Amino acid sequence: MSLSCSELTKVYEGGKTGWPALRGISLDIKMGEFVAVTGPSGCGKSTLLNILGLLDEPTGGSYSLNGRDVFTLSDLERSDTRRDEIGFVFQSFHLLNRLSSLDNVALPLLYAGADTAGMRERAHSLLLKVGLHGKEKKTPLELSGGERQRVAIARALANSPKIILADEPTGNLDSASSKEIMQMLASLNEDGITVIMVTHDKELAARAGRNIRMRDGRVEQ
Repeated sequence: MSLSCSELTKVYEGGKTGWPALRGISLDIKMGEFVAVTGPSGCGKSTLLNILGLLDEPTGGSYSLNGRDVFTLSDLERSDTRRDEIGFVFQSFHLLNRLSSLDNVALPLLYAGADTAGMRERAHSLLLKVGLHGKEKKTPLELSGGERQRVAIARALANSPKIILADEPTGNLDSASSKEIMQMLASLNEDGITVIMVTHDKELAARAGRNIRMRDGRVEQ
C-alpha cells in the first residue's frame, strides 16, 4: 500500500480571492513509514492531515490511497475507507465525557456493526494494550491528560487501521506524558502501522523516520 498526492491545493472562502491553505502539495508516503509533518502555525499542516484522512476535500489536485483515487469514490465508499483503514488521534482527544473509557473505545466498533460482546472484548483488550488496566469504567473527566490520549489511541486502533493520523497528539500534555505517547506511536509503527504525525515539537519530530517541513502551504523540505 502507498499514499500519494499530487499538486493538492485548498482554498478557503473569504475575501475577494479566498485564503489558500495548500499551494500545490505533492508527496508520497509508503506504508509502514513514520512521518512527522512540521512547520509554523498556519502553514497548512492540519489541512493536509484532514485531506489525507478524508475529513476534507482539496480544491484541486489528486490523492490516491493504495492506487485508488479516493475522490472518485462515492460518499459511502469514502466513509467506509475512513472507518476501516484510518485511525485518528487529536490534540484535544475528542472523547465523549459522558461515556466510560471502554465505551469510548467501543464506539467505532458499534458504527462498524460489531456484536456487543465482541465489541466490549475488543475495547477491553485495547485499553490493556495502552496500559489502562483498571480504568475501563472511568470517564474522560476522571483521567489525566496522558490517560485520555491513551484512550484516544485505543479508540483509533479499534477497527485495526493501516494508518494512524495524529494531529499534535502531545500538544496538551506535559513532557513525561508526551514521551509516553510518542513511545506508544513508535511501538505501533514497529507493528507495521503507518503513522503520520503533525507536531510543533522538534524533539518529537526527530524520533520519526522521516520529516516533512511545510511553510506557507507548500512542502519546504
